Amino acid sequence: MIAILSGAFIVAQGVYFLQQAGLLTGGTTGLALLVAQFTDLSFGTLYFLMNVPFYIMGWHRFGTQFALRSVFVGAMVSLIVDHISHVFTIGWLQPLYCGLIGGLLMGVGMLMIFRHNASLGGFNVMALFCQDKFGIRAGNVQMTIDIAILLASFFFVSPWLLACSVIGAFVLNLVLTMNHRPDRYVVCY
Repeated sequence: MIAILSGAFIVAQGVYFLQQAGLLTGGTTGLALLVAQFTDLSFGTLYFLMNVPFYIMGWHRFGTQFALRSVFVGAMVSLIVDHISHVFTIGWLQPLYCGLIGGLLMGVGMLMIFRHNASLGGFNVMALFCQDKFGIRAGNVQMTIDIAILLASFFFVSPWLLACSVIGAFVLNLVLTMNHRPDRYVVCY
């Protein structure tokens, strides 16, 4: 549980950097960041609601324990991102740095979460499903989805912010592609 909480906290830090710089990323995180700019709903509310169908998919494919852990992680990320500004604010931002550190933090946090049989929900569940079922690395699946979402956001953000967002998504997925290998893990129950 400590590792899952730590992973959720690290992911939330990464999302916060992206959010504060007006950057996006792929997956349901990117969609929630984008939609939050145009609605009165908070990132956390949008993020959690967008993930509900994927929690159900995770429950059907990976079991109750995986689904419950994933719901917990999603709820924690939602709450932390929505309330982190009460304890941490950023005075000045360089979008390129925020893209790099945001992607790195999210990737490292996701590795921790994946390692402990959970997910952030969203397209991560689909990526893990493809890795489990078809042998396609989760990072490659996630990167393909992320690129599609970022390309679709071209009309909503400036080219510079989009470029920084793409770099952040690339870093996130590079971390996953290079490091997420379930065959390396020893499962102890």
